[in-house]
Amino acid sequence: MRADPPTGPPGPWDESGNYVFITRVYKMGRREPIAWIITVGNELLIGRIVNTNASWLAEKLTFMGFRVERIITVPDDLGDIEEEVGRAFHRADLVITTGGLGPTYDDITLEGVARAVGRRLVLNEDALEMVKEFYQKVGFELTEDRRKMAYMPEGAIPLPNPVGAAPGMFLKIGGKIIASLPGVPSEMKGMFDESLSPLLKEIAPPRVAVDCYFTITGVPESGLAPWIKKASRLEDSVYLKSHPKGHETTGPVLEIRALASAETRDEALAKARRVLEYVREKGAELGGKASEINCLTQD
Repeated sequence: MRADPPTGPPGPWDESGNYVFITRVYKMGRREPIAWIITVGNELLIGRIVNTNASWLAEKLTFMGFRVERIITVPDDLGDIEEEVGRAFHRADLVITTGGLGPTYDDITLEGVARAVGRRLVLNEDALEMVKEFYQKVGFELTEDRRKMAYMPEGAIPLPNPVGAAPGMFLKIGGKIIASLPGVPSEMKGMFDESLSPLLKEIAPPRVAVDCYFTITGVPESGLAPWIKKASRLEDSVYLKSHPKGHETTGPVLEIRALASAETRDEALAKARRVLEYVREKGAELGGKASEINCLTQD
């Protein structure tokens, strides 16, 4: 049984009720599944907690070949969670939420997810076993508040938590995926790496991404801008961006970064280096002093 898409424009469903996988072809030449990240928590919106989860996940997904199209933060409000998850489910291939999986009254993310996709919130027996095992190890009883962490949308698969008590959630509906991870960074990262990442590789495109960069001093960003624009057109599947680190006129320092993807690591590196070398040469002609090119990759 599939969930009906949220209200609004017609969703991409075929005549048999199956979801038609969303991929988009961009001018950079990449064909990528779309991902949205939704972080949940009042503490993020009042500035008490820095939202490191979003940036960490965005980098991971980008290197896996997804195009992260939205990062949204919502309060611990059932209506807001339902609304944003519903929008994301309607428009993206992959939706990842963080936060709101714990035992307290305001941990309501999974209820919001269930409402967004038209599923009942039910006690998941596998998730309950995970919660029981966690507390039995330390001699704690299984209270109703702790049982609460085992309620998930109908049809969901619980994800083991290698650090804490609350299981995560993996839900696949007609080819679309919604995953809910804990808000505690150590729990979120452990669960993503150990449980979610292997599942996502089933839909991730066969691409390798690299992030290469160099720093140049003595050239204002506005002076290098025309050459950055030209360099961005030299290769497809490359996103080129300048990041000012100093003052535009009295002490210009620029970091130039190229995110490139290809079927192999060597191809991606070659694309990124070609684009960056072009900018380095033009910067040198303008009197700038550039560092060597460095590259970051992920397995």
